Amino acid sequence: MRGRVFRHDLGVCPVRESDSTVSPVVEAWATYRTTSAAEWNARRLVRAKGASRVSVVLPARNEEATVGAIVSTIREHLMDRVALVDELIVVDSRSTDRTAQVARAAGAEVVSQDAMTRGLPRLTGKGDALWAGLAAAEGDVVAFVDADLREFRPHFVTGLVGPLLTDPSVEFVKGFYHRPLVGATSVEPDGGGRVTELMARPLLNLFWPELAGFVQPLAGEYAGRRDVLAQVPFVSGYGVETAMLIDLLELVGLDALAQVDLGERKHRHQDTAALGRMSAQILLTVWSRLQRRGWAAPGADPTPLLTQFRRGGSEALPNLEREIVVSDVSIQERPPLAELRHRVPRRRMAAA
Repeated sequence: MRGRVFRHDLGVCPVRESDSTVSPVVEAWATYRTTSAAEWNARRLVRAKGASRVSVVLPARNEEATVGAIVSTIREHLMDRVALVDELIVVDSRSTDRTAQVARAAGAEVVSQDAMTRGLPRLTGKGDALWAGLAAAEGDVVAFVDADLREFRPHFVTGLVGPLLTDPSVEFVKGFYHRPLVGATSVEPDGGGRVTELMARPLLNLFWPELAGFVQPLAGEYAGRRDVLAQVPFVSGYGVETAMLIDLLELVGLDALAQVDLGERKHRHQDTAALGRMSAQILLTVWSRLQRRGWAAPGADPTPLLTQFRRGGSEALPNLEREIVVSDVSIQERPPLAELRHRVPRRRMAAA
């Protein structure tokens, strides 16, 4: 259960009471609201969905190597063989390769992130592509799947939408999985969730312990009811998944959230410097939520500039043998889609 919260004169965030055992709320939730993708049969879900429509959205930026296989798999197994998925949308997030052409040839409807947000402030990052995908989707249930997955299987979709189509009390489903990290000489079976373990999980446990039962809070595979997703803002950068969990917890409560075991996830891994920038955006996202709830002093905004060091390089400083690299990791947010629906162009007009 949530402990007592104390305000600190210097704006340092809440101090909470702690236990040495798992919270009974978290344990009960994890037991009750966790399923396996193997439990959800596509044909049974077709019968369960009735008149509901299901949309699958893939945000994609320069993913021509993987997006085609994902689209083909969904279309073959979940649209042609069984009519579970009603629309399949790829959001082209300013790709400079053939992502859009490959996705369209494989059978997806492709929309442009910029076209879907025309007339609104220009934002960058994955969160804005997700918002554009939600704006384009017409399904009652919307599932998001990352476009860089390798060896993609249909159960990634059936597992996510299963609880939503069979239990009206579930509003949002998060995927989790094993994420192998392939090194030069070895493979760590669960070594791929570095930002989760080093940044996201400690923060959520500290300030939103109700969310401690989520195995993969940063997972890019999740699904929700469209009308619920339209009520939360989308952070433009890599903090989008963290913000979504926190905001949905406040909007619908823990019992309306669920998670599903999707098995193993294989995808491209980023280098340590990139993970540092991702972590910084997650930290800024959490700080913004703490401020909104009065848990951090208003106006005490941390700097959005992240200083890192790159070995060698043409501008390496004397004695350091490294060059200093400063990145702007600031975050912005799209307001909830429900607030801007009248300003979003029709999808057919927004196609790339």
